[in-house]
Amino acid sequence: MDNQPFEQNQTEKPMRFHTKVILIGFFGGLIWSLVALFGYFFNFMHFGPALILMPWALGAWKVTYTGQVVGVVAISLLSIFIAFIYKWLFQKLQSMWAGVGFGALLWVLVFYIFNPFIPGLKAVQNLDLNSIITSLCLFLLYGLFVGYSISYEYQQQNQQETV
Repeated sequence: MDNQPFEQNQTEKPMRFHTKVILIGFFGGLIWSLVALFGYFFNFMHFGPALILMPWALGAWKVTYTGQVVGVVAISLLSIFIAFIYKWLFQKLQSMWAGVGFGALLWVLVFYIFNPFIPGLKAVQNLDLNSIITSLCLFLLYGLFVGYSISYEYQQQNQQETV
């Protein structure tokens, strides 16, 4: 007989914290950019996830359905980097308001700081109220999702290490 333990008696190794941050970032970007795509198609906003492609990609394909899907993928990948920024800066904060504030900061960065570099995006003063409110809420919810998830995982990791 084998001296190997039964499979049900083996314990599974927990996922590394960096891997969890990658997954949180990717799925946070995927979920909330799909919600943004929904909002774009139902005219809650005048811009969709393809907005991220405007400074770099050439051609009219960016405003088609294909461009929106590519925008969702691009946001999902960029969101991994954004999740690591949150991890490095705010992982120890246990409040949900830190994530909401992070989402607000991201919204200000996109719509005020990076606005001149995004050709398809009007200035905030020229956007309609629906676009402003919808995009702000999406950014706040994205920040809440990423921030609270990362802070929760950080607390769980520290709790397991002390036990």
